[in-house]
Amino acid sequence: MKTAIVTDSTAYIPKEMLEKWNIHMIPLNVIFGNEVYQEEIDITWNDFYKEVKTRDLPTTSQPPIGQFVELFERLSAEGYDAVISIHLSSGISGTYQGALSAASMVEGIKIFPFDSEISCMVQGFYALEAAERVMRGEEPEGIMVCLEELKKSARAYFMVDDLSHLQRGGRLSGAAAFIGSLLQVKPLLHFENKVIVPFEKIRTRRKALKRMADLLGEDVSGGGEYRAVIIHANREEEAVEWSKELSLLYPNVEFVIGYFGAVIGTHLGEGSMGMGWMKK
Repeated sequence: MKTAIVTDSTAYIPKEMLEKWNIHMIPLNVIFGNEVYQEEIDITWNDFYKEVKTRDLPTTSQPPIGQFVELFERLSAEGYDAVISIHLSSGISGTYQGALSAASMVEGIKIFPFDSEISCMVQGFYALEAAERVMRGEEPEGIMVCLEELKKSARAYFMVDDLSHLQRGGRLSGAAAFIGSLLQVKPLLHFENKVIVPFEKIRTRRKALKRMADLLGEDVSGGGEYRAVIIHANREEEAVEWSKELSLLYPNVEFVIGYFGAVIGTHLGEGSMGMGWMKK
């Protein structure tokens, strides 16, 4: 069975990796006034953080269902029998639901939508894992079972400098836990039951980074090989340095550098830092 892998732009998989593993990407949109940009196509993360310094904060939107239908039909015409379509958490976006709806409209190809329940490059890890398995000749049903198994070890924690972006966009659940002390803490957040919720109040940026590193250490101490990503919102140098430190601490972890692109960056704000990981 010839299987295609699809993900959306919020996986933030570098272009060269998309091409290497033949992963198809469907973009979400970031909207400045009347101007609509498809992230990762019309606007890069570097350009986005330049734009937000001089313009009002944008809004974001999921891909239209028709865009999914068009892609799935094209893949069918190219001879694919199946599609594994991997998307950001359904708790913060309707993108997965869009893939699900489109799947019911397309004939002649079997669609397997997958809710990663997370975002950014941890979502990308699912797509890369699926692509590797496709290249080894595995069937889509078996790959879907593997992806569900990987959820047991998938984690993502992130720190924001300012919670107002998340509150404004309605992407933070349980924000009341921080009200009244926002100026005194660097909130550490994570995904729980598909939504973003507060994890801990931490007083400084340095302590927040250390706490994320300690959480990684707790997971990898049980053995096995892991892949991890350091995710930054326009703090690339800091991310690279942190990655070097962590590589020395955790030799059984393969680290890559990722970023919060335009859509996720709209909701987190510049200066945010995060880390995600899963077992290989």
